[in-house]
Amino acid sequence: MRDRRLIEFAKQMRREQTEPETRLWLELRAARFQGIKFRRQKVIGPYIADFSSREPMLVIEIDGDTHAGQEAYGRARTAYFEEQGYRVIRFTNRDVLTNMDGVLEQLASFLTPPLPTLSPEGERAL
Repeated sequence: MRDRRLIEFAKQMRREQTEPETRLWLELRAARFQGIKFRRQKVIGPYIADFSSREPMLVIEIDGDTHAGQEAYGRARTAYFEEQGYRVIRFTNRDVLTNMDGVLEQLASFLTPPLPTLSPEGERAL
């Protein structure tokens, strides 16, 4: 059962988004980014993810000044999300505010599966 207080806090955070969250949300909402459906301030277990999607399993976190001094908490959140099967990518407030194109390029790159590598022998002969 999900924590009602956490759900209410997530709703409040949606109403009171930070400027970086608002700007990134405008790029992600309504499946605007690569057709992926994102949710904002999504409760996942005991944590609230800034943005998340189920397909692919992804959490996007925006780190601002309020995260300073909370590195251990951030690592615990990331570990939890990863244990649940999510990949986690982080951006800073400054990146989102000053380099949105770079943020979106990095996000696209993060979502692109790596090319397969060939063995040193190359392809097998038939």
